[in-house]
Amino acid sequence: MATPPTTPPAGNAPWDVKRSVNGRHLVRQFLPWLAGLLLLMLVAWGLWPKPVLIETGAVARGPLTVRVSEEGKTRVRNRYVVAAPIAGKMRRVPLKAGDEVVAGETLLTTIEPIAAPLLDPRARIQAEAAVSMQEASRKQAVEVLDAKRTTLQLAEADRDRVRAAKLQGSVSAMDRDRVEGEASMRAAEVRAAEFALQVIDYELAQARANLERPEAGGRGNQIEVKSPVSGRVLKVMQESETIVSPGVSILEVGDPADLEIEAEILSRDAVAIHPGDSVEIEQWGGENALKARVRRVEPAAFTKISALGVEEQRVIVLSDLGDSPEMAKRLGDRFRVEVRVAIWRTESALIVPAGALFREGNVWKTYVFRRGRAQLKAVDVGHSDGRLTEILTGLQVGDEVLLHPPDTVSDGTRVKRRPM
Repeated sequence: MATPPTTPPAGNAPWDVKRSVNGRHLVRQFLPWLAGLLLLMLVAWGLWPKPVLIETGAVARGPLTVRVSEEGKTRVRNRYVVAAPIAGKMRRVPLKAGDEVVAGETLLTTIEPIAAPLLDPRARIQAEAAVSMQEASRKQAVEVLDAKRTTLQLAEADRDRVRAAKLQGSVSAMDRDRVEGEASMRAAEVRAAEFALQVIDYELAQARANLERPEAGGRGNQIEVKSPVSGRVLKVMQESETIVSPGVSILEVGDPADLEIEAEILSRDAVAIHPGDSVEIEQWGGENALKARVRRVEPAAFTKISALGVEEQRVIVLSDLGDSPEMAKRLGDRFRVEVRVAIWRTESALIVPAGALFREGNVWKTYVFRRGRAQLKAVDVGHSDGRLTEILTGLQVGDEVLLHPPDTVSDGTRVKRRPM
């Protein structure tokens, strides 16, 4: 039999069917709310400040040396500039930079006299006229000499006649003295005329030499320039054959094994440098630094324009190398090096990396790593070598400081060590 349909309760529409309430229905009802809550949590988690990744350094005790660093160069301690001793024609220099020379033996160059210049037509006519004038003067001097000799003969004849008169009183003493004096004067005039003739002969030879062009060569008419010291040729200033005047530089000679270090240091830093201070030579071409000692700090400064166009007062500081390795012997004259001069040193100082310090006004500060947060501290600093800085007060041994903290770090900021 068919079951009769159920009659809906009074007051409800026929199509309204009563639904049963169960757990699945409740889950579907609260699912949107759960999704919204989860989204809010994700947004909050994304906006929540994260720890800043940082690097830390330790505060410790150790030796600290403060150095003044400056670019320098090597130079031969004793260099000799060989110059032309006389004017003349210098032959070509056969040596090159680096050749060995021996003191007093190695011939550097030879200087010979300059050939006489050519005469232009006018100068030749003047020279020939000068020769003719000297020849005429010579003829005149010969005639004068003959006249003086004739006069001398007459004076000597009078003297002889007076001497021949033996009768006492025949010639007075005055006349005898006059005749003797006259003969002596005439003899002196003859000698003077002979000397004048010799002078004219020399002048005539000089005038004739102006018309000639003798050869300038000849073994005995050359000057050999030899090396003053043993060593090597450093630089050749004049290599080709040329005409030189006295004092013209020809080449430089020195011993490349005898080097010193020259550094141009700012005058404010040079005040703290003294002879005997230790020096480290770096960037010279080898792995390890070379040891040296300051020998001299020059007393006078000079002005130098820096790369930025700033005028600076600098002082030359000279240093002597110590025991150098075999590779360092390859250093030569004017090689570039980096000079680091020690001006202060202590064996026990509270040191911290210089990158952990910064200034706020006139106060030095640093961030200390404490339990995951950055703690700002003011410190008093002492000496610094650029990498490490001496701490006088404010920190203790074992503290960890933030190295190069970013701008996002402030007092109390959560920080985290950067994984290695």
